[in-house]
Amino acid sequence: MTDLKRIFLLVLWTSACSTALLAQNKIQIAKVKYNGGGDWYGNKTALPNLAVFCNQQLHTNLDTEDEVVEIGSPDLFLYPYTYLTGHGNIVLSPHEAENLRNYLISGGFLHIDDNYGLDPFIRLEMKKVFPGLEFVELPPDHPIYQQKFKFPNGLPKIHEHDGKPAQGFGIIHEGRLVCFYSYESDLGNGWEDQSIYNDPESVRLKALQMGANIISYAFMQ
Repeated sequence: MTDLKRIFLLVLWTSACSTALLAQNKIQIAKVKYNGGGDWYGNKTALPNLAVFCNQQLHTNLDTEDEVVEIGSPDLFLYPYTYLTGHGNIVLSPHEAENLRNYLISGGFLHIDDNYGLDPFIRLEMKKVFPGLEFVELPPDHPIYQQKFKFPNGLPKIHEHDGKPAQGFGIIHEGRLVCFYSYESDLGNGWEDQSIYNDPESVRLKALQMGANIISYAFMQ
């Protein structure tokens, strides 16, 4: 990427965020809508509940609406944190891959939350975004696990499906974690209204605390 293009993207990012803040007086986070047939629309109460928790615990000023943004839209740059989830297929066009790459390298942060079944598809599609990079497992002492809430063993397990341990992966671009991938954990289900999954409060709390750490880390980079 040329310095001129980098400057342009940073100006675009700053302008978009400033416009959103002035209009809403709140920081917006959003769920990512993608093509391919996967259920991107799942976990409808997850982000609103996470936003409420962060506002209470981190004293953030997050919008609690369930915002949705298309992965190829310029509106992606309005959101400092974006959340992508689902059980199945995802397909990125060349334009969508380029838009996501530009968003991430200009300051954006993507949290991919495997809802069981997304893994083989998202790994393939993220190679379109960063052909030269791989997901790397983050160690338990990574700062994302050491924000306000401490997770000395790394990513917590929220829902059990197939006996595999929860793992947190990342894509690191030029020394910066631009994408966090929560695998075999199902954090988003733990953020949902308790009436949906009826998880014990201790499990929901762990999920929300880990989500708050991700938000905190994303905003402080």
